[in-house]
Amino acid sequence: MFLAETNKTRNLLHLSFIARVSAADLKDGAIEVRALLADLTEGFRLLTDLSHLDAMEPGCEVTIGQIMDLCKAHGVGRIVRIIPDPKKDIGLTILSRFHYGRGARVTTCESLAQVAKMLAH
Repeated sequence: MFLAETNKTRNLLHLSFIARVSAADLKDGAIEVRALLADLTEGFRLLTDLSHLDAMEPGCEVTIGQIMDLCKAHGVGRIVRIIPDPKKDIGLTILSRFHYGRGARVTTCESLAQVAKMLAH
């Protein structure tokens, strides 16, 4: 399952990857992300949560790259990821280099509690 939601007050896009993510779920989610970005202003923060991810189907990396491109085009200012186990990094680090470029501000945390402390500042 893939979930996308925004918090307009915090200018935040929150993407959650839960259990098994299918390519079809992610394609539908990319359409939703495009619509949600309209609610956010340039410099928005992107929070990607992989803490509940069990598996991802092959082919999802293409759509993840498209979502990254959408976020970059809309002016993402900060990218924060929750990856409790480095083995769950589904290639986001590599994809980021191609889709966000070298100037992207990316931080990886192990828990939502760490993210809350960091984003509170």
